[in-house]
Amino acid sequence: MRLDKFLCDALGATRKEATKILKTGTVTVNDTVVKSGATKVTEECEVVWQGNQLRVQGPRYIMLYKPEGFVCSHEDCSNRIVFDLLDEIKMDQLHIAGRLDVDTTGLVLITDDGQWSHRITSPKHKCEKTYRVWLVDPVEDDYVEKFKQGIQLKSETNLTLPAHLEVRADREVLLTIHEGKYHQVKRMFAALGNKVEALHRERIGEIEMDESLELGEYRYLTEDEVNSIWK
Repeated sequence: MRLDKFLCDALGATRKEATKILKTGTVTVNDTVVKSGATKVTEECEVVWQGNQLRVQGPRYIMLYKPEGFVCSHEDCSNRIVFDLLDEIKMDQLHIAGRLDVDTTGLVLITDDGQWSHRITSPKHKCEKTYRVWLVDPVEDDYVEKFKQGIQLKSETNLTLPAHLEVRADREVLLTIHEGKYHQVKRMFAALGNKVEALHRERIGEIEMDESLELGEYRYLTEDEVNSIWK
């Protein structure tokens, strides 16, 4: 592919705009400044503009370490949105595969691949999500069995699907669920007379939160991580 065509696809620019960008000397291909639009590039080439690597080789799959106070939405009148943390082109094409509450931290997956995100969010696929939960009151002896049997949520007809609870400390647990009802984790503990003090998502399917990321940072998923959702 010609470099100017690559820039058009990656930036949503016209051919004239791509030519102007190249003339500024701010585009590099494999760390070499290139000003000719006729230069050939392949998927193996690393094309960078103004410090940002450009990608047009396919759908995007992003792991974000969500901080507290950010909403998983494109718009919100009261809070900052998680998309404020991204430095990406064509942001409007991205969506979240499994939202988190504004006060919840941890793993958020962002993509422009609708089929991939459906695999995560659709209840019929039973994609596991693991949360680290800190509680106001101590864990009671029957919690593990009650989560295994299913919890009766307020205003719900059926029990939740069986969930796995691992007690880590007096007021700290790891909870793995297979569905994503509204405020589900908080409502499950509320149904048992307890209250969630803090909540952090550690895993979705086989994709685990990258501990090298700082709050608010993100990276692209590896090929293995992307493919794990289809297993």
